[in-house]
Amino acid sequence: MPATATRKKGRRAATNRRSSRRPGKRPITPEDLLEFKLVGSPQVSPDGARIVFTRKHVGEKNEYVSNLWIVNARGDEAPRQFTSGGRDSHPRWSPDGSSIAFIGAREKHQPQIYVIGAGGGEAVPLTKFPEGALASFQWAPDGTYLAASVREQDPAWTEAAKKQREEKGLADPPRVLDDWWYRLDGDGYFNAQRFHLYRVEVDSGAHRLLYDKDTLGLFSFDIAPDSRQIVVATNRHRQALVRPELCELIRIDAATGRIVPIPNLPEGPKACPKWSPDGSRIAYAGRKGEDDIYSVENLELWVCDPVKGNARSLTRKTDHCLLAVAISDTAEVAFGPSLQWRPDSRRILFKLGRHGQVHIASIRPSGGAVDVLTRGRIDHDMGNCSGDSSTIALTASEPTKLAEIHAGDLSDASIRTTPRSNFNGPILRQRTLAKPAATWLTTADDTKVHLWTMLPPGFSPRKKYPAVLEIHGGPHAQYGEGFFHEFQAIASAGYIVFYANPRGSKGYGQDHTAAIKGHWGTADWTDMQAVIAHMKAHPNVNVKKMGVMGGSYGGYMTNWIIGHSREFAGAITDRCVSNLVSMGGSSDWVEKEDGYFPGNFWDRPEPRWDQSPIKFIGNARTPTLVIHSEGDLRCNIEQAEQVFTALKLLNVPTRFVRYPRSTSHGMSRGGPPDLRLHRLHQILDWWKLHLQQ
Repeated sequence: MPATATRKKGRRAATNRRSSRRPGKRPITPEDLLEFKLVGSPQVSPDGARIVFTRKHVGEKNEYVSNLWIVNARGDEAPRQFTSGGRDSHPRWSPDGSSIAFIGAREKHQPQIYVIGAGGGEAVPLTKFPEGALASFQWAPDGTYLAASVREQDPAWTEAAKKQREEKGLADPPRVLDDWWYRLDGDGYFNAQRFHLYRVEVDSGAHRLLYDKDTLGLFSFDIAPDSRQIVVATNRHRQALVRPELCELIRIDAATGRIVPIPNLPEGPKACPKWSPDGSRIAYAGRKGEDDIYSVENLELWVCDPVKGNARSLTRKTDHCLLAVAISDTAEVAFGPSLQWRPDSRRILFKLGRHGQVHIASIRPSGGAVDVLTRGRIDHDMGNCSGDSSTIALTASEPTKLAEIHAGDLSDASIRTTPRSNFNGPILRQRTLAKPAATWLTTADDTKVHLWTMLPPGFSPRKKYPAVLEIHGGPHAQYGEGFFHEFQAIASAGYIVFYANPRGSKGYGQDHTAAIKGHWGTADWTDMQAVIAHMKAHPNVNVKKMGVMGGSYGGYMTNWIIGHSREFAGAITDRCVSNLVSMGGSSDWVEKEDGYFPGNFWDRPEPRWDQSPIKFIGNARTPTLVIHSEGDLRCNIEQAEQVFTALKLLNVPTRFVRYPRSTSHGMSRGGPPDLRLHRLHQILDWWKLHLQQ
């Protein structure tokens, strides 16, 4: 490098160090979670004038407070609070724009649909559903009714039943189960209860059952433009949990409940059906084959005729996946597709994850090229469009910016976004932030792997730093360009943070994802070895003070690494997978024989055992922090118990942090605030003990 360039680089580094140490600025800490304002569910009014959205923050009593806020789509007016229920979500404008319906849990945390005038005032409860769960609802285009997905509570587990038992000194009742679908991580135990579809009259609030035939209760729906029919993506097979290919689209008469299946659709999973505003077509996310929605194969965008069917894929030749989810700890991770028609029916919009970025894309219903409408190293989330197709509501997040509300000027070629909120800007301007730099590695078998590096604020090129490798869960998800509080807190504590999307990750084409189907610890391990080599070659990394950590599948790979490598001075395995044999019967999702993994977990377990980190744990010597939730229904806590016990027997320095049964697999991004802070401090304390001393 020429001397002039070296001097310029040195001046830039010095400038960066000075700017990161401005008076009043401080590093990111776990406690900043208590200051963040998290926005979501943006919905623009039919006339395109206003956007209603949810804003969530941590309250004074260790609870999340969620209310509706509203802001003009144009102009300089600041957002204003619109409701004050504290547990308000899912806002939806009435078709004429005169009111907003939303889900509120105001009486004994029982969710109901409320309605509030568009000009403000007092929210009025519309529904009187019995105790249970309310997943979603939708306005009929004519404004006369709502369709809602509701699940009643098991009678033995209602609040009234619990109170009666307490008064009599009785124990909690047993769960007598005849079906393998009785629990879901984050949702808990629902036993034999299922979500059903109800019609709610707007003038009276009266509700009546329309559809209760979905075996799992995991249906999705959309109301026809004439309000007379509802399309439902549903699986009515008695073994729907292991037969996702039998999912179908049906049309339900909104007045009588009469069911008419849509014919000539390929076998395969189907979700998120959307009726075109002109009524001529239905779009949905799906694929051919026996895999579920969550799969190594691409989830495609399809269109069909509402009566004749004859579905065809619009994206099959693109290698795009509608389920390439980007992971963050400051937003809910929704493993589902997001799509909608433009109100003029000329294009279909969908959320597209690619190379860590999440954009809004569009395609004509006749097919053709996919047009990516947004730009930048940004994670976008899509709301809805105004009635004239000119405005779209959305959120946007960057590695150094928490998500904020944006209004988008929508055209065929692009979405020009304008921020409409800045709740977190004043907070982040008082923090020193790490900005990740992206690069691509070439692995031993000539595979390209996307990698990010975060240097600690105040970084000096003359120093050596301890380093931490973060590994994402899934595995079929991706690290992305959104704000990650945990990464920022670790970098701010003086570590270089590395994270990558190895094979198995989404967002890099189907072959990249499918490379590890049924073969964990192979191509993914090859890629992680390249990442480790890159860490060791970094001129500012202290190679004797490197740590590795990850959650879920990231915990799996952490366990795998400590059984196959001595490169790390410390490890943290969080909500991990350790034994694919015992995992086979202890997770909320049931996996059929010779499905994702070959064999089974009872009399043909050999392939699963060969891919299980616990098989190799005898080689481990890395001090390890084990983190798990007792209420984790995805990766049962016995997975962590095996690791902890084995490492203790091997005399490896080990600590086990068990979070209570009230927490779930998603505790790090949605658990009680005090426990999330505890977890982050446990992580920082472990790294301080093993990487800084």
